[in-house]
Amino acid sequence: MKKYEIMYIVNASLEDAERAKVMNGLHAIITDHAGSIDQVEEWGVKEFAYEINHMNKGYYVVINVTANNEGIQEFDRLARINNNIVRYMIVKTQDEE
Repeated sequence: MKKYEIMYIVNASLEDAERAKVMNGLHAIITDHAGSIDQVEEWGVKEFAYEINHMNKGYYVVINVTANNEGIQEFDRLARINNNIVRYMIVKTQDEE
């Protein structure tokens, strides 16, 4: 298992319940593939430096996870096709021990 930091931006126009559903769905991808969510930081709504997909704001979330390659690949695949995710970035912070 490797440690990753994942930052993603959720569409800011979603209601709180819908946003929580999207976030829980993304977090479940990691846990369903034998990974764990180590830390969740919700930065809240921030303005973009430039317009993205006709939006000026997004809800930023940063999570630290311990996951295997399958979990990260599935997160990548599903985040890419989810219309409520504006942008995301996955960074490996530590190799296997």
